Amino acid sequence: MAERNQGGTGVITRTHTETERKLKKPPFYKVLMHNDDYTTREFVVEVLRGIFHKPEQEAQQIMLHVHQNGVGVAGIYTYEVAEMKVRQAESLASEREFPLMLTIEPEE
Repeated sequence: MAERNQGGTGVITRTHTETERKLKKPPFYKVLMHNDDYTTREFVVEVLRGIFHKPEQEAQQIMLHVHQNGVGVAGIYTYEVAEMKVRQAESLASEREFPLMLTIEPEE
């Protein structure tokens, strides 16, 4: 970056002599919800709606996918947001005495 004084005005302008670096997008992570034999379907939908902000129909679809396949994606976020949502969901599950398990893995 070169600096120039514009005509003695005391104002210094900078010109870019090299291409500016592009900001990298932060990596994203999937929050995975795991099926178990004790957590109710209704509670899973409640978590998906309340913590992951899914509409009713999408929450139902995710819950059924988790129930039938053993695991499903609750959402995709930056690591900090994913971690926060997992903590919130596990805290609520613990309060209700459900063993709901969530994990985080990098999005591919």
